[in-house]
Amino acid sequence: MSSWIQGHPGRGFSLIATSALSTQTGAAVGSFAFGTLGPLGVVAIRQMAAAIVLCSVARPKLRQFTAAQWKPVALLAFFFAVMNAALYTALDRVGLGTAVTIEFLGPLAVAAWSSRRRRDLLGVVLALLGVIMLTRPSPTTDFLGIAVALIAAVCWAGYILTNREVGKRVPGVQGTAAATILSSLGMLPVLILIIWQVQPPWQAYLFACAAGLLSTAIPYALDLVVLRYVSPLIFGVGMSLHPLFAGIIGLVLLSEQLPLIAWSGIVLVVLSNGLTLTGPRSAVGAAPRLQFRKERRTSPQPGAQSR
Repeated sequence: MSSWIQGHPGRGFSLIATSALSTQTGAAVGSFAFGTLGPLGVVAIRQMAAAIVLCSVARPKLRQFTAAQWKPVALLAFFFAVMNAALYTALDRVGLGTAVTIEFLGPLAVAAWSSRRRRDLLGVVLALLGVIMLTRPSPTTDFLGIAVALIAAVCWAGYILTNREVGKRVPGVQGTAAATILSSLGMLPVLILIIWQVQPPWQAYLFACAAGLLSTAIPYALDLVVLRYVSPLIFGVGMSLHPLFAGIIGLVLLSEQLPLIAWSGIVLVVLSNGLTLTGPRSAVGAAPRLQFRKERRTSPQPGAQSR
């Protein structure tokens, strides 16, 4: 695989696109279980699947963690759980394309704040304009769904910054694995309560597990390989595909009919991400550009999004 990618940036970009496509497909498939498990139940099962994948690879030595290491890991676990729970709740209310596009304001804000270039300010303005075009505020707008998507965006931003600290204090990907374990354990009581009250059919578990596979395991494996050989510029451009893929998959799998103005808003957000995540950047801003794309799906190199 490494020899296939090295010297061929187009091939690396194709794998990044595959990772993005898998992530958004997993979110759509997981939504099929909302009727019985609900967004929180699906997120709980997805987090457990992520914990299994990461622990099998990282094998974190939890007993050797110090208090100084556990503090950022616990905060990272909080952002893990709230970010995904908010995203799936927003998906249930406003649709996949809208929820993911709004959520991308989080990493965009971190990238813009890290460099403070003039072009980044332009990127923020384009993104805000795109979100306004996408949501088209009116008396009938689901403002609660939009607010929940914004909570996901804030948590993603906090997730990026916290993960950087975890990467400094915990070797390898052990911190990410430990945070995933904590978040899945924290959501376990919610899952037990849902199963006790609703008794979902076996298909619901299948859809939720598929979401964990498509949104965590496959992107994790692809990112593990690709991030060793592609440039930050290529990776940043690939990241901007997520809102676009979310809109397309929402249309194909969930029959989410978005008007032309909404698609124009998604394109503006994609362009704003591409504008902000590419081009010359100072050392201060370079790290987040790689990091937030990966950590959206509990990726393996926290110091190098999501989901």
